[in-house]
Parts: sequence; structure tokens; C-alpha cells
Amino acid sequence: MHVRRLTGGLGAAALTVALTLSGGHAVAAGPAAGDHALAARVLTYDASGAAEFRSAVDRGAAIWNESVDAVELRPVAAGQRANIRVLADNGWPRALPTTLGNGTVYIGRQAVGQGYDTVRISSHELGHILGLPDRKPGPCSSLMSGSSAGTACTNPYPNAAERAEVEDNFGGALTGTTPTAYAAVIVD
Repeated sequence: MHVRRLTGGLGAAALTVALTLSGGHAVAAGPAAGDHALAARVLTYDASGAAEFRSAVDRGAAIWNESVDAVELRPVAAGQRANIRVLADNGWPRALPTTLGNGTVYIGRQAVGQGYDTVRISSHELGHILGLPDRKPGPCSSLMSGSSAGTACTNPYPNAAERAEVEDNFGGALTGTTPTAYAAVIVD
């Protein structure tokens, strides 16, 4: 699990409140004063319908977990409803987000048949569920460039800008605010 530490402005605000509550006198605190550990927003995914792409979906989720702190993707537990359904079909890969962090991903066999990398496809489509748009045309270093990077591109990792955007999208999970809902169909 990823844990983020918030310092700076939040720490200063906590110190101000502590000084006010103690009558304005400085109070000694431990070395972690002002640091607050906050857990990532957990999103579950169900890859039971991903057929031969299940391991690619698990790897795509792991890549996002390695790349960002504000959100964590976990396989859904038995008997629970998942935030993200992942299905295999014969079409082109696509994501149908409903709200931020929720929706359906299709790992289309058409792109795989054309030579596109299954882990890159999975990571890219999960990126849509995490709020990222396509950025076409684009270089292989941009995960969200999708198919425009060509079949030789196997990079499944988001670049720094894509990671930062997901951190911003899910920053509400760390600050207590609610992310904006949206609906879109993203076909790659």
C-alpha cells in the first residue's frame, strides 16, 4: 500500500491550531510533527472476464501501483463489486469510464492481432479509468499516445506528466475533497 506524507502548509496549519489550543505557548512535539500519513484511494478491478489477457491486466495495475501514490488498484475480493470491470473481446481496446476510477475496460483482440503489446494496452486503458485522455499522436514515452506510437512500442509506464495528472485527479482522496465525475467512451 502506498502512503503519502503531507507536510508544509498542512503542518503549519496543524501547528497554528496546536498553539491556539495551548494558549499560544510552544509545545514540544516528536520528530514527525506536522506529518500526516494518508492512505491511497483503493480501486478494485475484476479481470475474471479478461480471458487470456488476465496476467497483462494484473501487470498493468501493478505498473500504476508502482507509479503513483494517490490511488492503488487491487483485484476485487470474492463477493464484492469492482470499481473496474475488465473484459476481452474481438474489437479494438477501449475504456468506458463512468466516474473517476470507475468503468469498464475492453482488451480488444484486434489490436493484439495487429501486434500491439498487451501490457501496454492494459496500462493505457486503465489510465483512461484514472482520468487520462488519449494524447495522439505521441511518442512511445507517452503511455497515453496509445496506438499512435506503433506496434514496436512496448512501454507500459506513464511518463512524469501522466503520473502527475493521476496524482492530481485523485488528490481529493488525500485531502478529503470529492473528485469531479465524468462520463466518456474512449476508443483507442
